[in-house]
Amino acid sequence: MIFDPTELMRPNIKALTPYSTARDEFSGEGITAWLDANESPFDNGVNRYPDPHQKELKKVVSELFGAPVDTIFIGGAGSDEAIDLLMRIFCIPGKDNIVTIAPTYGVYEVSAAINDIEVRQVPLGEGFSLQIDALVEAADDNTKLTWVCSPNNPTGNAFSIEELCRLAEKIKGMLVIDEAYVDFSTKGSMLPLLERYPNVIVLRTLSKARGMASLRLGMAFAHPSVARAMAMAKYPYNVNGPTQKEVIRRLQATPDIAPDVATLIAERRRLEEKLPQVAGVKKVYPSDANFLLVKFDDPDAVYEMLLRGGALVRNRNRVPGCEGCLRITVGTPEQNELLLKLLEQ
Repeated sequence: MIFDPTELMRPNIKALTPYSTARDEFSGEGITAWLDANESPFDNGVNRYPDPHQKELKKVVSELFGAPVDTIFIGGAGSDEAIDLLMRIFCIPGKDNIVTIAPTYGVYEVSAAINDIEVRQVPLGEGFSLQIDALVEAADDNTKLTWVCSPNNPTGNAFSIEELCRLAEKIKGMLVIDEAYVDFSTKGSMLPLLERYPNVIVLRTLSKARGMASLRLGMAFAHPSVARAMAMAKYPYNVNGPTQKEVIRRLQATPDIAPDVATLIAERRRLEEKLPQVAGVKKVYPSDANFLLVKFDDPDAVYEMLLRGGALVRNRNRVPGCEGCLRITVGTPEQNELLLKLLEQ
């Protein structure tokens, strides 16, 4: 039987008539007087509404990531808009639930709470390993989404493609793989396997390896029916015009991010080598991302000391599963040298 993601969607979403603009209903050329959208007619560069479908941007993304245009969703607010949309498309408030690994990216839980969706957390195993059977057992007939961040935030480790495929074959509902940090990993991506697994959705962001965090643009790659539902459920002009143009410019100007990624991986390895030599460091966890999770004897004191020295890290000491830990982003060689000098004091 062919899997149909629409069978899992909320009935009101499947019946939704999306907002339509006059420019959606028009095809052709020759318009010189745009009198349809109640915009200001005075050209100042930003007086017209942006393309609500991001057609040119999707073409560039399609070529860069090797994904068909009809599988792409473009969202503002990084990947967070896609996360919220998936909750609203698939989960009935007060009835359905999601399954997540723990610890993991906190926005999944926050978005679920906003949408009145139960969260079922499955702790990672020894060495932050993926517990496939436990994730499957945590689900029931009302489980619509299972969330796996790989490489995972805040633990830093990625899960193998074999593990993720096995999970996709066993779970109920849709499997969302958040690949925000995948560019720093050698474990591979689920993106080339979407046609084989129509129940898988892959999230990507431009905020990490591609250095566009300030532009707040994220992407979801999914079965065309899921991408269409996300396009219907989003608000019309969710990505502004200047952002679309700037992202296109940057993606075309620097399609190859390998040099920057190589530099950060080399710096990550340097920190992995140096940090265990620092007094008070109990463990440096292996990482496939652009950050390290580091366990200290007294993480709160180290955190305050680094602040006084001008270095801000993320205190994860109170996150279940990360007790005693600080999450440290890999910076420039100069920033990393400052971090090491402060810690050596």
